[in-house]
Amino acid sequence: MNIIDTLWQYIYKYYINGIVNDTSYNPVDTVTYAILLGISLFGVYKLLVKLKIEIDTSFIIAVTPYILAGSSLRVLEDSGAFSPPIKYLFITPVIYFVIFAVTVSILSLAIALERNRIIKDYHIFFCAGGIAWTLVNIASLIVLGEVQHLEYAAAILVLGLVSTGVVYLVSSKLNFTLLTNKLNISILFTHLLDASSTYVGMDWLGYYEKHVVPTFFIDIAGKFTDHPALVMYPLKLLVFIPVFYMLDSQFDDKDKKFIPLMKLVIIVLGLSPAVRNTLRILMGV
Repeated sequence: MNIIDTLWQYIYKYYINGIVNDTSYNPVDTVTYAILLGISLFGVYKLLVKLKIEIDTSFIIAVTPYILAGSSLRVLEDSGAFSPPIKYLFITPVIYFVIFAVTVSILSLAIALERNRIIKDYHIFFCAGGIAWTLVNIASLIVLGEVQHLEYAAAILVLGLVSTGVVYLVSSKLNFTLLTNKLNISILFTHLLDASSTYVGMDWLGYYEKHVVPTFFIDIAGKFTDHPALVMYPLKLLVFIPVFYMLDSQFDDKDKKFIPLMKLVIIVLGLSPAVRNTLRILMGV
């Protein structure tokens, strides 16, 4: 066996196999994708600077439908709507590149239309494109399948809202402004919604966790409780309280320009799996 064959087997085992067979992540591809995400942040930042885009509340609202579009498109793949090799485009991590390409294309079009005075505000056109895409995906899911677990999907939303509300109220009582900040608590909500979808999916319906780190902690919790996925709630807090602290107070002024982009990425990493999991459960996929 030559070095090329050995390298190919390594690549297939740790990267391609997970995409082709849509299996759980492994430590190798998890670390690789994390590094790629970090590198990509700089490229995305330079692109936004070139397009003269400010990541403010209006932009975050406008880009949110594209997160929903990506998640619903992923569920379409889960439901068997696509066949190989097309289906591989809609499996993580490849789907992130697909969604990014489409999002940037529509964003560039919206900005061009604004600068040519065809439209007044690119945010509205951009947001509308994402909403339309999401609605098409949802309609396709309903046509191809049927709503089976509305009660469980509702439970996920309620658990996400209640857990976020509890954190906000406790933080208010303790004057812990880090988690009463509107953007921070909104970001935390997306991740507590993700935690809720994991809890309901695993402990109520028998789904399994694909990601390496959550699986590690859930397996440990399983030695002490019949509801191990509940560990996702404190795990999210243990991760994001230090993250918010560093983003909000530990960056120099020259580095603070990256903070809005980093927070947007954190929103994507929470909302995307939360919506995908909830839609899968809703449709019984």
